[in-house]
Amino acid sequence: MTQQKPLRTVRSFVRREGRLTPGQQRAIDQLWPHFAVDEGESPIDLNRLFNRDAPKVLEIGFGNGASLAEMAKNQPDHDFLGVEVHRPGVGQLLNLIEQNGLTNVRVACTDAVELLKKRLADNSLDRLQLYFPDPWHKKRHHKRRIIQPEFVDLLAKKIKSGGYLHMATDWQHYAEQMLADLSDNQHFENCAETDYIPRPNYRPLTKFEQRGHKLGHGVWDLLFKCQ
Repeated sequence: MTQQKPLRTVRSFVRREGRLTPGQQRAIDQLWPHFAVDEGESPIDLNRLFNRDAPKVLEIGFGNGASLAEMAKNQPDHDFLGVEVHRPGVGQLLNLIEQNGLTNVRVACTDAVELLKKRLADNSLDRLQLYFPDPWHKKRHHKRRIIQPEFVDLLAKKIKSGGYLHMATDWQHYAEQMLADLSDNQHFENCAETDYIPRPNYRPLTKFEQRGHKLGHGVWDLLFKCQ
């Protein structure tokens, strides 16, 4: 009898290592023990991680970390856990943590889906942020998009009742898919009057986004409340 191979998990990201600058490498070498979460499968106690009981925000895919660092600086009463698979971005955020004297940011370089499934308790997040995820714009690659009905079900377990899921994208088709997938889930309620919201003040305008505005590109923000 032929043994079936296990199904391969479809990932929403490609791990692009890139070249670390000396500064980024130094940050990883020296700051990792103080501000990063090591790989593993043991549950993470977020209050213990930040040494306090405060609203917890998870950002998936923080890029170079500039936006996340600015949010943490502007919201010192919130704790931020950023997840990114691109190590240069991790090094850059660690540098920004040091430069700004931030105590309310922690960093993980891992698969966000696995982190959510295995290491974060249900009802542990006050807000989850997903800004400009890879749109996988070719139709045959849409299955790789991180927002899928199963993933939305997972988020509904991890976000507290009354907590929020905030997403932003510059791909209209992806925005429409996000809107449909969240609207179809009974655990989420759209906070917008007409599908999308204006960019809230707490989400910084990135250089990438500013360039897009100059070129006439649209950006769609979606905010849903967990029931």
